[in-house]
Amino acid sequence: MSALAAAPRASRLRGRATATAGALVALSLAVLLSLAVGARAVPPRDVLDALLHGGHSEAAEVVRAMRLPRTLVGLMVGAALALAGTVFQGITRNPIADPGVLGISQGASVAVVLAIAYAGVHTLTGYVWFAFAGAAVAAVAVYAIAAGGRGGATPVKLALGGAAVNALLVSVTTAVLTTRASALDEFRFWQVGSVAGREWEVVGQVWPFLLLGGALVLSVARGLNALALGEDVAKGLGQNVAAVRITGGLGATVLTGAGVAAAGPIAFVGLAVPHIARALVGGDHRWLLPMAALTGPVMLLVSDVVGRIVFPPGEVPAGVMTALIGVPFLVALVRRKAVPA
Repeated sequence: MSALAAAPRASRLRGRATATAGALVALSLAVLLSLAVGARAVPPRDVLDALLHGGHSEAAEVVRAMRLPRTLVGLMVGAALALAGTVFQGITRNPIADPGVLGISQGASVAVVLAIAYAGVHTLTGYVWFAFAGAAVAAVAVYAIAAGGRGGATPVKLALGGAAVNALLVSVTTAVLTTRASALDEFRFWQVGSVAGREWEVVGQVWPFLLLGGALVLSVARGLNALALGEDVAKGLGQNVAAVRITGGLGATVLTGAGVAAAGPIAFVGLAVPHIARALVGGDHRWLLPMAALTGPVMLLVSDVVGRIVFPPGEVPAGVMTALIGVPFLVALVRRKAVPA
């Protein structure tokens, strides 16, 4: 019997390892495309020369000074939003939960519009700290609302609290923009979501938060597996449900704040990528979280590359392209019944 039981387990392990290897290859190709494709195409040979041998050609300077920081921001933001979406879906046991649905992205948006309208902040590096603070305040507000009353922060109360906070913050954003029209043009470029124009300073501001948030969410992978079976079962397995939710929620909030601060509220990555990753490796968060961290950047970088070339010489922001590219994947998964109810 043990041999019979071990065979399916070994098969699942091989399948997950193969899917992870495939995701790594896809991520490598997406990075290469991001560095090579644009208004001026750079041959892969020149890309490698710029990165590995310190080439000094004009193409090498374009790669190092403009495309490399843009690509690194895309990597970090894609991983951050995908991890955050996966954890929020696990915490709330809600397959449509993501940072946008729970109001955290909108919290960052409110902070940015207030910074533009009243604090005189007009640089991307200045937005980062306001956006991060706004995301944190929104997350605390959602949890405080959900934790009140009987039963504590249940999945339903978290979803309802997120919807209420999101609606309130949308109203605040609209009110500020209608009374301070001078902030509208500047804000709308950030609001649509993009990795264009990001420089090394943004990379330096974001990566510590990505590491912190990633460490927090990975630390509760086993707890999320237990929580997926229900709160009573998770408690019976010895899990501290409140600690799992707080630690995972804190990590996901840090990731969301960092991602939204760096690139704006890019839609759909946090919603679609967890389902795509789940279809590839199953629901075990010990595999699901790393797969989401690999798949999220692939979606974002490919979206950014397609946006550069679809309407030359202009660019379509990555936040627009993620929805156009991600929707068919999610629809296909739903039709195949690969998305759990």
